[in-house]
Amino acid sequence: MPVSPPIPHDDLIRRRDRAFSPSVKTFPIFPKNPMVLTRGEGAHVFDDAGRRYLDGTAQNLCISLGFAHPLTLEMAGAQLRSMQHCTTLFYNDQQALYAEELIAQMPAGSGDWVVHLVNSGAEAIDLAFTMARVHTRNFEILTLRNAYHGLQMGALGSTAFATCRPPIPPPAGYVSVHHPDQYKGVFGPGVDPYVAEIERTIFAATSGAIAGMIFEPIQGFGGVVPMPPTYLARAADVVRRAGGLVIIDEVQTGFGRMGSHYWGFEAHGVAPDIVVLGKGMGNGLPISGVIVRREIAETFAETRFFNTFGANPVAVAAARSVIIGVREEGLQQNAAARGGQLEAGLHALQAKHALIGDIRGCGLIVGFELVTDRAAKTPATAQGERIQDAMREAGFITVRGTPGRNVFRINPPLCVTEADIAGLLAALDRALADAA
Repeated sequence: MPVSPPIPHDDLIRRRDRAFSPSVKTFPIFPKNPMVLTRGEGAHVFDDAGRRYLDGTAQNLCISLGFAHPLTLEMAGAQLRSMQHCTTLFYNDQQALYAEELIAQMPAGSGDWVVHLVNSGAEAIDLAFTMARVHTRNFEILTLRNAYHGLQMGALGSTAFATCRPPIPPPAGYVSVHHPDQYKGVFGPGVDPYVAEIERTIFAATSGAIAGMIFEPIQGFGGVVPMPPTYLARAADVVRRAGGLVIIDEVQTGFGRMGSHYWGFEAHGVAPDIVVLGKGMGNGLPISGVIVRREIAETFAETRFFNTFGANPVAVAAARSVIIGVREEGLQQNAAARGGQLEAGLHALQAKHALIGDIRGCGLIVGFELVTDRAAKTPATAQGERIQDAMREAGFITVRGTPGRNVFRINPPLCVTEADIAGLLAALDRALADAA
């Protein structure tokens, strides 16, 4: 089979910019000097000049086991050679095996679960909201400020950023609640006022009966903001008293990335009704889904629902490789160890560099916030851009989030090594000193 010759760097960027919709450039990492990536290996990627980088983004948290992981290549490749697609109108062994394996990852004795597979996190969010509304016969969904759950029409209503909302009537039935940010939250630190805020919002902005509320155990795009201890459990109690279901968005936090737990909700002692999955679920292949209590799924089955590519067997085989690889290669334990190394190193850098205002996260979903004044917590946006460029020059890809573009998110593949993290911290030390 003939292989196309490589396209020169500037020519490739020009051709893609001309042929692709401009909307794909609205989430730039390096807007002034885009990267052209050609291959990946383990926790690293290579650009078209052959330079090697530690991917601190895991390609938007989609790579769990690592690039070109032998198990993913073997399992997905075998299925591709056997049968590249089988719709859910028929039965297929990969789909059945994965559903069983995924349910087995839920906490023992937590309930009777079933799995519904689709293609992207936003699509799974839409499905979760529809299931909650159908089951409860209620309409309003509570969401947190600073949340990001996707940009399709249903998910869009639950995403709390003006820059992500087009100037059209928003989807109806979404009511936002202040998020319990312990660093910059509107009510300051603590949990009580944020739980009270949910109760006030249900009384003042809904009919008093809601379909549910959705939570990220750690808000990702919103700046790596963890839910504080006791908040999720107490919030779940308020939601259920109003007739709603508890929906947990594990798109970024699931499959061992937290290190301490396989699922983010496990760290909070909360029992969800619906769990939404995506991103790292397929080690880079497009697959997502919901794990949902059987009685909710049975209510939803009273009307027809179909997804053409949901449960594609090649993607499902890749997803099976993630469950097996995380377990057999100890990658959850590695996430805990490397995350601990990263956090300890960041705290040491915080003591040395006044630019670091806050450090937060768990396992390999870690963020640090840059400020020009620790008391005022003023975003250090310009310094963040310089640091990001310096990290790239040193061989480390990092991404900044939040409207101030001053929160760095460090989320490498779960196979990242001790030497990788040590190198990242050393490069960050130099970049912080230069940016100051």
